[in-house]
Formats: sequence, C-alpha cells, structure tokens
Amino acid sequence: MSTGNIADVLEDRIPVRFLFDFGSPNAYISHRLIPQIESRSGAKFEYEPILLGGLFKLSNNRSPAVANADIPNKLSYETRELDRFVERHGLSRFRRNPFFPVNTLQLMRGAIGAQQLGCFEPYVEAVFAGMWERELKMDEPATFAQELRAAGLDADALMGLSQTPEVKRRLLANTEAAHLAGAFGSPTFFVVSEMFFGKDRLRDVEEEVLRIRASTS
Repeated sequence: MSTGNIADVLEDRIPVRFLFDFGSPNAYISHRLIPQIESRSGAKFEYEPILLGGLFKLSNNRSPAVANADIPNKLSYETRELDRFVERHGLSRFRRNPFFPVNTLQLMRGAIGAQQLGCFEPYVEAVFAGMWERELKMDEPATFAQELRAAGLDADALMGLSQTPEVKRRLLANTEAAHLAGAFGSPTFFVVSEMFFGKDRLRDVEEEVLRIRASTS
C-alpha cells in the first residue's frame, strides 16, 4: 500500500492520488467528477499517469471486456450500470469509443512529457475529450497530433518527448510503483494510505477525505 501518512496531509487541501490511463472510460468519468469532489471536500487530486496494460501484466489482471467475454449477461449488465452512472451524474458528453480498446502507450508517455513541459492539465483534458467525447482513434498518430494542436499544444514537442528514454523510464516507474502500492487497474485512488478502486468508490474517497479533515481539525 501507499507509504503516505497523516503527516503528509496538506494544511488546506488533502491530497488524493489519482492513478489513471486514458484508455479507461471510468477514469474519464472520474476526471469529470473530480472538480465537484474537490469543491465539496477540500481534496486535491494529484494525477499520476500509469500504463494500464503494464499494470494488468504486473498484477495478473485482465480488462473486464476480456475477463467477461464469455459471460454475455454480465457484459450487458455492466453496460447498463455504466449508463445509469452517466445519467445519474449528468455526463451528457460521454460517448463510447468505437475503437476501444486503443493502445495508450504514446498517450500515457505524452502525459509524462506534458508534465515536464508544464502543460499537463490541458493535455489531459484534450486526450480524455478526444477519447470519450469525440470518439476518436487516439492511438492513430495523425489524429493524436491533430487533437493536441486543436487544444493549442505543441504536438511535435510532446510526441518527440514521449520517445525519450527519461519519459519511458518514468512511465514504467509510475506503473511499477502503482503495482507495489496495491493497484491492479484504473482508476485507482489513494487517500493517504487508503486505496479505493473504480469510479463507484468516488463517494468513499470523498467520505475518507472528510473523515481525515474532521480528525485533524
């Protein structure tokens, strides 16, 4: 599990680590709901890019689409549950990506590069929107570059940086650290040392933040 402790809690904002991969629709949904949780609870979500495929291998996990491939009733139910969640939270821009699953390796390396270039937040917004709102094939380099430029980002710099050894090592390190902390999928959240998995645990994340705030006030 995470090595965090209560002493790590910030004076005004309680940090929540958000381990994400752009290929996860539930990570996108979490991204859209995080600002509301931050506003209500005083949490500060810290985005940590990981490679979901790599985490699956390390944790001996599989995506639900693969794991449930031979259970059509479960696949149908999970689809309906996702629809209910989206409707409940008014996420009208969400669309299922017709190219799912996509190879997110360059997207996630690009996120590391965007951190280095100081454009992480607009990068995350552009890629999540391209994947889960505009239904684009984001593992197509031309499409990826076009979306970055449309968002006012330096596509050439980001794509070039994503191929550097330093960026590759950092994404690998993030993914390995996520596994060592107990993670097995995306989205995963850590509130200090407590781990929560999936968009359906966002309320639990918020309640844990409020509990910590009350205990340290």
